[in-house]
Amino acid sequence: MDKLLAPIYSFLACETPQAWIDEAKKPENLSALLIDHCNCELKAAQTAMFMIRKYAIDVESAAALTAWSAPYQAFVYQDSRDAKAFLARDVKKNDISSELSVSGKLAIGEDLLTKMVRLIKEEFHHFEQVLELMDKRDIEYQNIRAGNYAKGLMVHVRTHEPLTLIDKLIVGAFIEARSCERFAKLAPYLDDELGRFYVSLLRSEARHYQDYLSLASDIIRAGVNTHAKSHVAITEADLQQRIAFFAAIEAKLIQNPDNEFRFHSGVPC
Repeated sequence: MDKLLAPIYSFLACETPQAWIDEAKKPENLSALLIDHCNCELKAAQTAMFMIRKYAIDVESAAALTAWSAPYQAFVYQDSRDAKAFLARDVKKNDISSELSVSGKLAIGEDLLTKMVRLIKEEFHHFEQVLELMDKRDIEYQNIRAGNYAKGLMVHVRTHEPLTLIDKLIVGAFIEARSCERFAKLAPYLDDELGRFYVSLLRSEARHYQDYLSLASDIIRAGVNTHAKSHVAITEADLQQRIAFFAAIEAKLIQNPDNEFRFHSGVPC
């Protein structure tokens, strides 16, 4: 675990404050923790889907991508939910890579598609795993208002390409890295079942953050805009400066007082 987490701690500008851990491990906060975790898994999949649609695939493929996510969207956004029925549904396919065609809008479109489809597949699986744990504990799924964390990062995303995509990939890397760090921090304080589950998530979350960063680096090495023939002058040094910029913002969001308890919230107040 130490070897797996070492790059995470090096990437993040701070560790989770003990005050957040003390709040998160309280039995009365378990429902809020799991509900928000479940929501976070779906949001991660939705974010990856947005990137694929915008930057990597054609219109026909976008329809197939939407159909893939339809059962999850229906469950989350309907008025009444049956978690047992959702979990017991007939899942014929959870990987549609062969049905998606790269559009050529992005020079690294094929790599982005491959990495993001794998991420979506895993996040959907994690969503179902958390939902199953909640169902066993009689915790009902709810739509809850998102906290300040992701919004606090996204507000700094630049508004012209390819900088928009690069910034979104960096933000994705920080969200995944912080998730990994918090799973590791929380696991020792949870019951055996939850502790083992959180430890089991570390490897995929660590890979997700690395995938986001490698895609950002690949865009710079390709020297191209979101349009395959449009060249830009962005260096690896520029990327590292941008990572440092978001690292400072992310650390502030984690260390600042926060009146809403969420999986990625700041210090409880």
